[in-house]
Amino acid sequence: MEAKTKLKNIFFDFDGVIAESVSAKTDAFKEMYAKHGLKIVKEVEDYHVNNGGVSRFEKFKYWEKTFFGKEISDKKVQEMAKEFSGLVLNKVINSEEVKGANYFIKKYSKLLNFWIITGTPTNEIEIITKERKINIFFIGIHGSPENKKFWTEFLLKKHNLERNETLFLGDATTDLDAAVFSKLHFALRDNEENKDLFKNYKGLRFNNFVELEEKLKHNFIL
Repeated sequence: MEAKTKLKNIFFDFDGVIAESVSAKTDAFKEMYAKHGLKIVKEVEDYHVNNGGVSRFEKFKYWEKTFFGKEISDKKVQEMAKEFSGLVLNKVINSEEVKGANYFIKKYSKLLNFWIITGTPTNEIEIITKERKINIFFIGIHGSPENKKFWTEFLLKKHNLERNETLFLGDATTDLDAAVFSKLHFALRDNEENKDLFKNYKGLRFNNFVELEEKLKHNFIL
């Protein structure tokens, strides 16, 4: 029988993993493009759901180029991101937790090393986690403009972490891509938004943190 790996470090995505906030962001993107008609709104929704971990900066650039043939300036991207933040910040702060997330984070932060890696801008996710009173449980909270592959490698090297002792919890293809890129363990958080994207995924998966806790005890030394 193969020996279990000791788990020491967890990288958490935020939206759809710690908080049920994916739909809040979907609604905000749709609201921003509503004036352009239902066809574009549907395309915005589909692209956002299928590219959940991509930063809003990259999404705005993609949509403006795809829909209107415009290469927008960094200044314009920042303006759009600011408008989006105004629409979504309080919704995310007040969104429901993924079942058991706060319990799990508070309990295991005493035993494991925790970081957040998200597509949300760093300054914004810092506000969100502070308002939700969970920031103190994480060694670091990291977001865009750097992408998730940047952060996984940065944190592994900065903190001299063993890849085989590190788990990424995510719900988006960018999360899985970062875990594969950095040779980490990965656990997929299942939800309504990603069920089609991951219908062929055969690895570790969970719906809530009660379920995750049991699976980690079974698969790792926890």
